[in-house]
Amino acid sequence: MFNQTFAIASDPAPHELQYLEDQVNQHNISVTGFDDYQPLAVLVRDDENRLIAGISGYTWGGFCEILFLWVHPDYRQMGYGRKLLQTAEIEAIHRACQLIVLSSYSFQAPGFYQKLGYTINGIDEGCPPGHRRYHLQKRLNGNL
Repeated sequence: MFNQTFAIASDPAPHELQYLEDQVNQHNISVTGFDDYQPLAVLVRDDENRLIAGISGYTWGGFCEILFLWVHPDYRQMGYGRKLLQTAEIEAIHRACQLIVLSSYSFQAPGFYQKLGYTINGIDEGCPPGHRRYHLQKRLNGNL
């Protein structure tokens, strides 16, 4: 049935990953009619231009998905995470989004997101073993 080779790629080329993402986005656009996909990133650099914090994701079809939020350990508990998330929320509103979704592992920061108005709408138990993965969302009303 299959004449093609199925090759495991532990270190795929960035352009191949981008190609896969582009193909999924094209399919999503063709099915839904929403063609407003845009990457979203907010980056924070120190005085020496080193990246010390950032958030990334995308907006599409009236919602925003946050994929990564990271703050260098030396800058944690200083408000950077909150400010990154608030900045992303404001940009999502500018892009006509009404919802933000994200995931956080139990050993990361689900409580942090809940303090900022996110609600848990799903939990994956044992993901990874001994931990949980929380799926959270927040409705945006344009009044941040």
